[in-house]
Amino acid sequence: MAAKVNLNADIAEGWGAYDIGNDAAMMDIVKSANVACGMHAGDANTMHRLVMLARDKGVSIGAHPGFNDLWGFGRRQIRMSPAELEYLVAYQIGALQGIAAYGGLKVTHLKTHGALSNMACVEADYAMAIGRAIKTIDPSMIFVVLFGSELEKAAQKLELPIAREGFCDRAYADDGMLASRSIPGTVFKDAAKATAQALRFVQQGEVVSVSGKVIKAKIDTLCVHGDEATGVAVARGVRDSLEKAGIEIVPLTGMNLSG
Repeated sequence: MAAKVNLNADIAEGWGAYDIGNDAAMMDIVKSANVACGMHAGDANTMHRLVMLARDKGVSIGAHPGFNDLWGFGRRQIRMSPAELEYLVAYQIGALQGIAAYGGLKVTHLKTHGALSNMACVEADYAMAIGRAIKTIDPSMIFVVLFGSELEKAAQKLELPIAREGFCDRAYADDGMLASRSIPGTVFKDAAKATAQALRFVQQGEVVSVSGKVIKAKIDTLCVHGDEATGVAVARGVRDSLEKAGIEIVPLTGMNLSG
């Protein structure tokens, strides 16, 4: 039986008249889209365009909640109580569910964005708050998490479906977390480098950190970022190389996920 993996991207991250990335091109490459829900980016019209495109392309859609931080694109930390965070995430899930209805689509998964994701990866109370929002709204929703993180632990405690994620185009620190974007070279803009990391994730179940440490990582989904100028070329290179290696690219709903 051939290996298979999901390929996802963060999508609909423009706002109003402004676009970030090439959503149309990325939707021809990925099989799952993480849709900005109006806090760090996105609005009703942007979400609607993406939902209709996903319907036409056969791409599954998920909520991509972040902090209420349009100016900072959700990459600045915001402190709030776990209850406040839980309701903020629930609010964003509901927004996408409403728009998804126009395309007859189900919101199949959730993946956190930016500073919210970074904080929840290491802070158990934030991770649990996000998980509770998912479980309250739809306990069948897949929780996309960084392997080895507090998000993964929260998903397990709450018995939510889990998709462990690896990033093709980001460098890793020795603890298995993503290396800071502020460090030069930690965002890969070279398709060959991203492709090599993607293949190693799928074929060998591991990733190499910035210092050369080999980290074991069984993943279900690979992320490619579309907000860089090189994003589409990197994503296309990753997909082509995976398929040439005999790896099937499927929606998240096509993966055999375990807890």
